[in-house]
Amino acid sequence: MKRLLLLMAVVLLAACTSMSKVQGEQVVGERLVVNVPGGWNRVLDRAEKPPYEVWTQEGIPLDHLRLWAGIHPGQPLLTKWATYSRAEDAKPPRVPSFRAGLTPEKLVRLFEEVYATAGTVAITKVEPTVFAGQKGVRFEFALARRSDDLNLRGVVWVAVRPDPVWGEELYAASFVAPKLSFYERLLPMAEEVVKSARVRSSAAGA
Repeated sequence: MKRLLLLMAVVLLAACTSMSKVQGEQVVGERLVVNVPGGWNRVLDRAEKPPYEVWTQEGIPLDHLRLWAGIHPGQPLLTKWATYSRAEDAKPPRVPSFRAGLTPEKLVRLFEEVYATAGTVAITKVEPTVFAGQKGVRFEFALARRSDDLNLRGVVWVAVRPDPVWGEELYAASFVAPKLSFYERLLPMAEEVVKSARVRSSAAGA
């Protein structure tokens, strides 16, 4: 039954999305600039515009690189959830939304909630990092996806930047892929993109 539901979800997703090749310098959300040395596929959702861009190498839902740019306090990090992976009588998940003043530990918890909508999350490593020129946090996690019982690994980079209008704005990236083979092979490609990230200056039209 789970495999049938997953197949139905993939068919529905394909009907609502399109993919285009991305390479070279890219601007995400008019705020975040990244360099893409190797080609990725940008997935566009025609039915609903999420608050992030999503790229893939092998195809959704096998692997994805998500990029959040300039998220303001009160803005959700998701606009839809993997409802097909929850029990029929399960309560709708709480909307994971950015709030000002979050500590590194609470930022980790925020993105744990993002992926907990799809399965069981276990944090395996947390460390300080620099993302988009700002001090932040990097953490790794394991994800047991409910829809197909697939074991995945993931990593999130997240930083909060002062903003004169909103007080703070959030920048983040996450990469997720199956634990066996795909994660180790594709992670260096995701890291190349993440290491190049910078916030677009006001002079450039931010």
